[in-house]
Amino acid sequence: MKFYDRQTELALLDKIEVLSRSTAQMTIVVGRRRTGKTSLLKKANENSVNVYFFVSKKAESLLCFEFMEEVRLKLQLPDYIEIRTFSGVFAYLMDISKTKPFTLIIDEFQEFYNINSSIYSEMQNIWDSKKQESKINLLICGSVFTLMNRIFQNAKEPLFGRAMHRINIEPFGVSTLKEIISDYEPDYMNEQLLAFYMMTGGVAQYVELLVNVNAFGIDSMLNEILTENSFFLGEGKNMLIGEFGKEYAMYFSILSLIASGKTSRIEIESILERHTGGHLERLEKDYRLIKKIQPIFAKPGSRAVKYQIIDNFLSFWFRFIYKNQGAVEIKNFDYIKDLVLRDYSVYSGIILERYFRQKLIETKEYNQIGSYWESGNRNEIDLVAVNDMEKKVLIAEVKRKKEKINLQALEVKAEKLLQRFSDYTVTFSGFSIEDM
Repeated sequence: MKFYDRQTELALLDKIEVLSRSTAQMTIVVGRRRTGKTSLLKKANENSVNVYFFVSKKAESLLCFEFMEEVRLKLQLPDYIEIRTFSGVFAYLMDISKTKPFTLIIDEFQEFYNINSSIYSEMQNIWDSKKQESKINLLICGSVFTLMNRIFQNAKEPLFGRAMHRINIEPFGVSTLKEIISDYEPDYMNEQLLAFYMMTGGVAQYVELLVNVNAFGIDSMLNEILTENSFFLGEGKNMLIGEFGKEYAMYFSILSLIASGKTSRIEIESILERHTGGHLERLEKDYRLIKKIQPIFAKPGSRAVKYQIIDNFLSFWFRFIYKNQGAVEIKNFDYIKDLVLRDYSVYSGIILERYFRQKLIETKEYNQIGSYWESGNRNEIDLVAVNDMEKKVLIAEVKRKKEKINLQALEVKAEKLLQRFSDYTVTFSGFSIEDM
C-alpha cells in the first residue's frame, strides 16, 4: 500500500531536521500501536542520513553489537567499533554528529525499562553535556503510551523536559479512508466505506491488511478477521495487556461492558459489583482508551456522563471477539460472524454517528461539536455543531436510512436547547449512509 496522509507531520519533521543541523533536537513520537509511527519516521528520513535502532528484548551487549553494525553501515565508517553499553553507543553518536549531522531513530524506546532502566538517566547526562555542540536529530518512538508518558512527562524521571517536540500520531481521518478505498475499490458503495471505517478505525496497519486482500465489504472483512490464525483475533490482548499489567482482567471487563452498551458508571458497577471510578479515570486520562460523553454545554460537575471507547477496532474487538472467547477457542468463527451480522444494523448505526462527527471535525467550521440529551435520556440529539464566531449552529440526526430521519421531530426535541441560540442561524439536518 502506498504512503497516505501525514503531510502535517512530515512538514514538522522536515523543519526539525533542518533545526538539528545547527543544534541537537530531541523529538518524541507517540500514538497507539499500528498507526504507522515507524513508517512515518522512515518516510520522513528516506532522503537523509539516518540510523535506525529497534529496541528489542535482548541483552544490552547484544543490542549494542547490532546497533554498532548499523552505525558502521549507515554512517559509512571504515571499521567496526565494539561498545557494549547503550550509554557508550549514545555518547559515541553524539560526538560523531558534531562534525557529521545525521538522524537517529530509536524505536520502541520504552523497552529499555526491561533491559536496563538506568539507560534513561545515563542518556540524560550525555544529552545535557553534549547537546550544545551536537547536531544530532534524535527521534524517539514508542508504542506503550503509559510508559512513554512516564519517561518524558513525569517530573521525577531523568528525561523529563528534555524533548523539544512531541508528535502524536492519530489514526487516519475519514477523508483519508475515502481516498484509500477509492484508490483500491473505485466503485465502492457507502455501506462498504462504513464497514471499512468500523473495522479499521483508520489504523494504518489494519487498513493495509484489508487492502492487501481486497477486503472491502462486511462479509469479506469478517472472513479475514474471524478466521483461524487471524492477526486480529488476539490484537486486543496483544495491545493492552502490556499497558494494563496484572490488573488487565478488570480493565478488560469494563471495556467489554462499554462496548456492549453499558455506558454509564452505574450500569458498569451494578454488573461488576465493585467501584470502578479509579479504573474509569485511568482508562480515560492515562491510557486514553475511553472518553466521557456529556451533553453539549453540560456543567463540569454534571453527572450526565456516558463512556465511549475511542478506538473503533477495539470497540468491535471487545463487543464481538473478547466477549465470545469461548467460540474463538473452539474455532467456531461462524457463530461470531452470525452475531455480528445479527447486530450489524444497530451497531453500524452507532459507528455512522461517529463517522459524521469526525467529518464535521475535519471541516474546521465549528468550535464545539457534541451530542445533547436531557435528564432521563430524553430528547436525545445525535450531533450539535456550533460556530460562535459566525453565530451558527447545526443540529443533526443520524440514521442509517434516510427515510427514517424526521426533521420535524428533531425540531421539537431541540426546543430547550434552542433557548441558548436565540440570535444564531440554526440549521436542522439529517445524515444517512447516502450522505457519507
